[in-house]
Amino acid sequence: MTQAGYLGVDFIGDHDIRPYLESDPKEFHAALKQVFLERNPEKTKIAAGLATGNLWVACEGLNIGDVVLAPKPDRTYAFGTVAGGYEYHPGTELPHRRRVEWQGTFDRDSMSPELARSASSLMTVFSLAPYVSELAQLTTLETTASVDHVLAPVDIIDEVAFQMEKQLEDFLVHNWSNTQLGQEYDIYTEAGLPVGQQYPSDTGPMDILAISKDRTRLLVVELKRDRASDAVVGQIQRYMGYVQDELLEPGQTVEGVIIARTDDLRIKRALTMTRGIRFMKYRVEFHLESE
Repeated sequence: MTQAGYLGVDFIGDHDIRPYLESDPKEFHAALKQVFLERNPEKTKIAAGLATGNLWVACEGLNIGDVVLAPKPDRTYAFGTVAGGYEYHPGTELPHRRRVEWQGTFDRDSMSPELARSASSLMTVFSLAPYVSELAQLTTLETTASVDHVLAPVDIIDEVAFQMEKQLEDFLVHNWSNTQLGQEYDIYTEAGLPVGQQYPSDTGPMDILAISKDRTRLLVVELKRDRASDAVVGQIQRYMGYVQDELLEPGQTVEGVIIARTDDLRIKRALTMTRGIRFMKYRVEFHLESE
């Protein structure tokens, strides 16, 4: 949410988080997750992890000079740059704030389909890094984030387009029920709202967090992207460790799956010595039919 000159969040109301901001992110999450659950005893550990993850990013993870967007009721987005550190304003609608220099707006219809889908996510905070080039044109702001690919609208989805893994992530989420994973798991929802895409953790956001249909197994889905094989195996292990330590309810277990476009012998060799993680390839096909 925004107020004049600010970007702000709530989540835990009038609770001073300043003592935790310069601590290790794991300590931040652990302390404030407990505060959230005490204030919201009906909520799950996953809801608490989502709240504290978004709280940390908004209040500590954003750097001065970062570009931020905020949706407005008229289908436009305000844009600006972070101009200050965390401020605590108890007794207000947005007690946890960062000063922002709001510089203008642009219409949602001018956004690429990929950016529009991400920007309409029900998550409070999401990364704009994959869209840095597009945002530079929409906002006329200079951005310094580096990305491996520039995303653009696609009319026909083919193998070349899906080399851009952000599109794969969006496609997988929007077509989840038609996939093999979708027969066994659902992307995690909280209060009926999907929150499992880019779920925050203290070591970075998970690509997808899902739960088995019998609610006994959480699944961490990680796309290989352009990272080294050892790096992606280590990353999913860290995410699974976070889920095990912070999110599991009694009787639940955690599993993982790495998805890549091609076979990867290094990943397969590593996974033979790792329990609970499997490897999957994706393949996209399209067909032309005469009427």
